[in-house]
Amino acid sequence: MKNQNILQRLALNEDLNFLLTNRIPRTAFTRFMGWFSRIRHPWVRDASMAVWRSFTDIDLSEARKTSFNSLHDCFVRELKPGARPLDAREHVLVSPCDAIVGACGRIGDDPGAQVFQAKGFPYPLTDLLGTDARGLATIVTLRGGSYVTLRLTSSMYHRFHAPAALTLDHVTYISGDTWNVNPIALKRIERLFCKNERAVLHTRLADGTPLLIVPVAAILVASMRLRAVDVALNIRYRGPNELPCHAVYEKGEEMGWFEHGSTILVFAPPGITLCEGVTPGQHIRMGEALLST
Repeated sequence: MKNQNILQRLALNEDLNFLLTNRIPRTAFTRFMGWFSRIRHPWVRDASMAVWRSFTDIDLSEARKTSFNSLHDCFVRELKPGARPLDAREHVLVSPCDAIVGACGRIGDDPGAQVFQAKGFPYPLTDLLGTDARGLATIVTLRGGSYVTLRLTSSMYHRFHAPAALTLDHVTYISGDTWNVNPIALKRIERLFCKNERAVLHTRLADGTPLLIVPVAAILVASMRLRAVDVALNIRYRGPNELPCHAVYEKGEEMGWFEHGSTILVFAPPGITLCEGVTPGQHIRMGEALLST
């Protein structure tokens, strides 16, 4: 336990953390980890999970499975039925994932629809979503609305769910880098979310209100899977960037998963606001109140 505490303190050292996770060949290391984590040899699985546990406080008591074939199998674990109760109130949009709340607040009225990745580090939605017709039309609907950043750590449950009854109409996949998206990097790398690989999920609520959900990948995790799109969206993906689809979800229904841990950005138009108590640093679970109409 003492050695684990020492390793966790080292991981929290900002300069060392930044050096180890960002001053390395990020793409090559991410590809290696994607391969290594899938090795199904029990010695490899046990050793890699032991190293993982030494840096994080992972809790597997809620996992549906009690044993795992590989490190990757554990990363993408499902939970026992009922492990994440939903806030059933109709006016409430729930958190799509387990996370730590990062920057959140009001989307700017300026042409770029400015938001923040961290204090003093703004970025425009035009950089995040692109300036094609669909992206620009979406930004028009979002100006003056609300946004929230949800950071998934490596030890958390990595699947994400529909925050309300909604329809997914289109996915825009944007290839990019694999910078670490932890608070240390967010305070040092400008417009970081706009540099990394991401998928823009264009959804609409039952009454037609648009809701934008943007999973952002990072080092070790440049792979996202969506139930509605039957391909792995990762740094090896060479297919079309625009993926029309039509998938209907009930509140809390699984939409996809990360293959390690990363960030989900949620953007809502005016008329939808952050629920009381949703503030940076708050730990939130999938199914708990996040936004309110």
